[in-house]
Amino acid sequence: MALSFARPQSGEQGAPMADMNTTPLIDVMLVLLIMFIITIPIQTHSVGVDLPQTPTDTNLPRPDPVKNKVTIDAGGVIRWNGAAVDRLTLRQYLAASLRMPVEPELQFQPDAASRYVTVDEVLADIKRSGVTKLGFIGNERYGQF
Repeated sequence: MALSFARPQSGEQGAPMADMNTTPLIDVMLVLLIMFIITIPIQTHSVGVDLPQTPTDTNLPRPDPVKNKVTIDAGGVIRWNGAAVDRLTLRQYLAASLRMPVEPELQFQPDAASRYVTVDEVLADIKRSGVTKLGFIGNERYGQF
């Protein structure tokens, strides 16, 4: 609270004039308003959607119990034992091979002209699946320059 003393004008007595300083009050109110806005939880509205379920027993051919080969050609086509597959099917094959009693060896052979992004994505899928027996084949052709 601040006091201000005004000079008496003609016909007034020289009494002090006391005005309340409202600036700190407004500052406190604005800070409280901002704090309340920040602490209000964000309301999330969810809409329940019934998506079709994929059958768990798909007719995927079984992976080879000894070794499987994943190749990537220059066009970016991923192949599992010679058959073209997409990344989802590749992950299913990897999961099926890990469910076997003995984990089969996985041989990985990317083409030299294949895009690095595709090779990196496939390697990330292999790593995420938990494969422990992984071999890179065909690298000997890159050793002679």
